Amino acid sequence: MSEPYFDYDVLIVGAGAAGVGVAIALQDAGIDRILVVDRYGIGASFSVWPEETRFITPSFPTNSVGMLDINSIAIGVSAAHSLRVEHPTGLQFAAHLNAVANYFALPVREGCHVTGVRKEGEGFVVETDDEPLRANHVIWAAGEFQYPRHLVFPGSEYCRHTATIGSYEDVEGNDVIVIGGYESGIDAAYHLAYYDCRVRVFDSGCPWESTSSDPSVALSPFTLERMREDWFDEQVELHAHTKVVSVTHDGDRYHVVTSDGVTHETDSPPLLAAGFEGGHSLVADLFELRPDGFPVLTDEDESTTTPGLFLCGPAVRHDGHVFCFIYKYRQRFAVVARAIANALDRPSDGLEIYRTWGMFLDDLSCCGGECVC
Repeated sequence: MSEPYFDYDVLIVGAGAAGVGVAIALQDAGIDRILVVDRYGIGASFSVWPEETRFITPSFPTNSVGMLDINSIAIGVSAAHSLRVEHPTGLQFAAHLNAVANYFALPVREGCHVTGVRKEGEGFVVETDDEPLRANHVIWAAGEFQYPRHLVFPGSEYCRHTATIGSYEDVEGNDVIVIGGYESGIDAAYHLAYYDCRVRVFDSGCPWESTSSDPSVALSPFTLERMREDWFDEQVELHAHTKVVSVTHDGDRYHVVTSDGVTHETDSPPLLAAGFEGGHSLVADLFELRPDGFPVLTDEDESTTTPGLFLCGPAVRHDGHVFCFIYKYRQRFAVVARAIANALDRPSDGLEIYRTWGMFLDDLSCCGGECVC
């Protein structure tokens, strides 16, 4: 099959931190026939965060791991410098991603809804709601946080997922039950308590007492620090090792039943902080899946069953290594870019600079553990 058959060398699905970051790495590798597509727009997943929610990983110019900015996605850019904040809001970071994409002149097609991906010959056909797009390689970097996990237990349809909250100040009632005690659950409790609401948090584990230093399995230092506020201590009840098994609604009250057989009542819809399904589920048939449901990948983050298809973003897993934060999965940008450059017989010398940024191309080192993001 001749190369002109393909519209692009690389088509990237998703214009979030992963999609924008890996696109810049591809440019550094000398690959210019690329296109980034997104159903909504650049940074769309971040722009719909609750108004009060902040990045739990800090942006600042120096830190203990020697990186310029933990939340930066490309060499020479920094959310800390451009936004002048340490913990950006979702809207702020979305604006930062737009500025970065504009600065690097990335070819981004917004409002392009991908409906399917299929292998055809040596390349791919990416079906969209407008027209089919053809590419030699596809990088799947679709929005991990656009697919809230709703169906968790019987009656979870009576709950409101924290991802649907515009502002915690607008949550009705002064007695709210939060189901899930990891980052999004504690974030909800923190802000609701600030607005003088009584909050009960139920979690099947006890992440706020974990001794791990890995924020993939334990609460971040930023979150633990916020939990020390006086209003949090006064307004929030933490129920560890108390799994919610069902929720019912009788018209006036919500009844939350926990694994110990106790029923907890509230007049406000419980908030569900159950995480997200992840965009990789939309192309699961093109990957071999691990027992935990995440894709099996080669050392270059390529599908083991569909050559030419790569995964980029927080769904990347290698054995017990979890890459669910920007500073973790950006380690993989140059790995993917180099693999594609080699496949296209392009020199990848431009990626050598990534070694000085803490991106060791042949090293899968990262904090391990089971991701509960």
